[in-house]
Order: sequence, then structure tokens, then C-alpha cells
Amino acid sequence: MNFIAKLNKAVERNDTLVCLGLDSALSKLPAHLKDDPTPIFSFNKAIIDATHDLVCAYKPNTAFYESLGASGIEQLKQTCDYLTATYPEVPIILDAKRGDIGNTNDGYIDFAFDYLQADAITLHPYLGQESLAPFLAKADKGIVILCRTSNPGAGEFQDLKIDGKTLYQTVATHVANDWNANDNCLIVVGATYPDELAEIRTIVGPKMPILVPGIGAQGGDIKAVMKAGIGGDKRGLIINSSRAIIFASNETDFAERAREETLKLQTQINDYRKVIPI
Repeated sequence: MNFIAKLNKAVERNDTLVCLGLDSALSKLPAHLKDDPTPIFSFNKAIIDATHDLVCAYKPNTAFYESLGASGIEQLKQTCDYLTATYPEVPIILDAKRGDIGNTNDGYIDFAFDYLQADAITLHPYLGQESLAPFLAKADKGIVILCRTSNPGAGEFQDLKIDGKTLYQTVATHVANDWNANDNCLIVVGATYPDELAEIRTIVGPKMPILVPGIGAQGGDIKAVMKAGIGGDKRGLIINSSRAIIFASNETDFAERAREETLKLQTQINDYRKVIPI
């Protein structure tokens, strides 16, 4: 089963567009986990067990694991192995933002897809299609291309115009028209830019999934995101929240609180799904 099919099944099964970001910074973990030999994995496992029926994907950001060296990488591996073994129906999007020359990408592919068994990976498009060809050739994997990111300074390059089109519009056009031969491409558009999200939805069409970070701690508005980006089948959005959910509590009830916040977000999104016309 390819990534898009797996994602759509998770959306239907759990009736959700929520993606939960596992940005599990060691410094923010509950104090009672600090003496655990694998504190991040134990934290992630509890969060996953509490929320697996409310999400359409999990998105671990590799930076929070890589910063700890070998121990962090091992806990990232433990997290992905646990998801693959226990909740194989929920896809894993590795938030790694990779993208380099071809033979370097081979190493990234081995790490993401062979070692971690992730279902998808985030990539930046700066080196072009030729460079990303080893990823794009993985027809069963989700290739998630950064397009309009959620950070305040995104426009420094992304708003630059080329033949009357902004760079982010150009990226969206290339991904939709030239890069998606295997129907495995997605794009990233931040929730903090709903107007641009609407433009990009028009460019890529109603079926391509769009990963939307920036809900929660970054202040993205759910209603604006739903209005601007929902696909023709009332799917097509993967709405990510990380810190606002996983760090809702730093006490022993952290997993229960994470479930409450995930359910709240799922309900808010589905309320809009019900009233938005197809």
C-alpha cells in the first residue's frame, strides 16, 4: 500500500485530519521521566497509546532526536519501531527537511525508509527535481515538499517573483505538473498563510494532500485553513499540531491531557468539515 492510500484509510478510519508532531524535546519532558533510561521513547509511547485512534499520522521531527546523538537516534528508532509494530495503520511522516545531491540522498533514503521504516519524509526543493529523483522514484512513499512554510520570515525567498509568479507558486506548479509522476507527492503550506494556501490549493488541484504545520503554538487559525485548503472530498489536509498537544501537561497526566487536546482539535476540524461544501 502506498502512502497516499494509507493516509486516506487512516483519515477514514479515525475520522480525522489531525497529524500529531512528536517534537519531543528532552528539556520539556515531565520531570518524572527524567530518570527513565529512554525518556523520549517512554514519553512518545504514552502519547501514541493515548492518541492513536484520533490521528491520521505522526510526525517526529528528527532535530529533537539528532541533538542527543546516539541515544536520541536510538529513541527515534524505538518510536518508529513501536508505531510500525503496534499501530501499523497510522503513517509516519519523518520531518527531516532533507534534500541534497543524488548519492547523498541515497543515504537519507536508507535512514528514513529502510532503518526507520517511515512512510513519508519532508524535503526542500532548492536543488530541483533531478536532485530529488531518488526520493520521487519511491512510489510507495510520501514525498513531502516544502512550499510555503509557516515561519514569519518565509517570504524572504518564497515571495520572490519569477516571470510574475512567486517562488512558492512556482514550486507548487512544478510539484503538481512535473514531479508527481508516481502520485506520491505532497506539499507543505503553513497554517499562518491561509491566503497562500488557497492559491496553492488551486494550483495543485483538489486531490493532492497538503501538510499544514503552524496550528497551535504558532497561532494558525483552523477555520481559515479549512476554508482555504480543504480538498474536494473533504480530505486533502494533514493538519499538524505538536507542542500545544504533547506538552499540554508536564505532570504524570501528560498523556491524558494530550488525548484531550487531540480530541478537541479533531472535533474543531470536523465541525468545519461538516459545513464546508464539497
